[in-house]
Amino acid sequence: MIVDCAIYREGHRSEGPQDFSDALDEARSAGGFVWIGLHEPTADEFDLVTQEFGLHPLAVEDALKAHQRPKLEVYDDSLFVVLKPVVYEPRSDTVSSGEVMIFLGDSFVVTVRHGEGTPLKAVRRRLEREPELLGEGPTSVLYAIADAVVDHYLDVATELQTDLEELEAEVFTPDGGGSRHTASRIYNFKRQILEFRRATGPLALPMTRLAGVGSYGAGVPFVEDRARPFFRDVHDHLTRVNESVEGLDRLVSDILSAHLAQMSVRQNDDMRKISAWAAMAAIPTMLAGIYGMNFEHMPELRWEWSYPVVIVVMVALEVLLFRLFKRRGWM
Repeated sequence: MIVDCAIYREGHRSEGPQDFSDALDEARSAGGFVWIGLHEPTADEFDLVTQEFGLHPLAVEDALKAHQRPKLEVYDDSLFVVLKPVVYEPRSDTVSSGEVMIFLGDSFVVTVRHGEGTPLKAVRRRLEREPELLGEGPTSVLYAIADAVVDHYLDVATELQTDLEELEAEVFTPDGGGSRHTASRIYNFKRQILEFRRATGPLALPMTRLAGVGSYGAGVPFVEDRARPFFRDVHDHLTRVNESVEGLDRLVSDILSAHLAQMSVRQNDDMRKISAWAAMAAIPTMLAGIYGMNFEHMPELRWEWSYPVVIVVMVALEVLLFRLFKRRGWM
C-alpha cells in the first residue's frame, strides 16, 4: 500500500503527481527529490515502483519478502539499506522487531515498511519541520531514519536494563530465587536480548561504511560526503547500544548460573536435612530391632527396668544427634 508520495524542493514539500515517472522527472527538473513510502506492498503494487525507478530485482525481492538482516548493498542505480526497528512491550517484557527497507538513488527515496513500530511517519514530520536538513537531499532521509531507529535502540536498552535489575533482585532475595518460574523468566529474558541483538549487531558494518570509519574511508554512492559526521554520530550511538547489549547478555548468563548454583545449594541443604532425620530415625529402629528378635538368651531381657532404660537411651541418643546436627547447620 502506498502511504505517502511527495516531492521536496529546497526542503519544502509539494504533493507529487500520481504517475511516479512524472514525479521523478519533476523532482529532477526542480533540483529536488521524490520520497515514496509504502507499507507491506504486494508484488503488483511494487512492480510499478520497480519499473519507474529502475530498482535492482534482488533488492526488490528482499523488500517484498522481508525477514532480512540489517545490511547495506550498493547497486548501479541505487543504494539499498535494511534497518530493523524494535518495539518493547513493558506489560509482557518482550522485544519485537519490524523492518524498514530504504532505496536511495538519484533524486528519489523509496521506503518500504514491514511490521509495526517503525518511525517513518514521525521521521517525515520531523524532517518537514526542518527544511534546512531536508534540503540536503535523499541522504537526509536515510540519516533521519537511521538516527530515529538507533535512538530508539537506546530507549529499549534502558528498559531492558531496568527489567534485568528487577530480575536480579528477585533471584538474590532469600526466597525469590527458589521460585519454579524464575529459571523460565531468565531464559525468556535471554531470548529478548537475542531478538534485540539480531537488530543491532548486524547494523554495525553498514553504519561503519556510511560513516567512513577506519578502513571504510571510501564514500558510499548516493550518500553525500558532508553527511559523514552525521552518520558517525549514529555509529557512536549504535556502538553504545551494542556494548549495552553485550553487557546485558553477560549479566543474564551470570544470573542464570547463580540461580542454578542457588538451586543446587538448596538441594544439598535438603539432602542434609533428610539424611539427618534418617540418621535420627535409624537409632530407635536399630534398638527396637535388636530387642525384638525374641531370642531366649539376651542380656537384660528379663530385667525389670529394661524397657524404660532402652527408651531413655533412645531419647538421649536422639537429643544428642539433634544437637550435633543443629550445630552443623543440618537441621
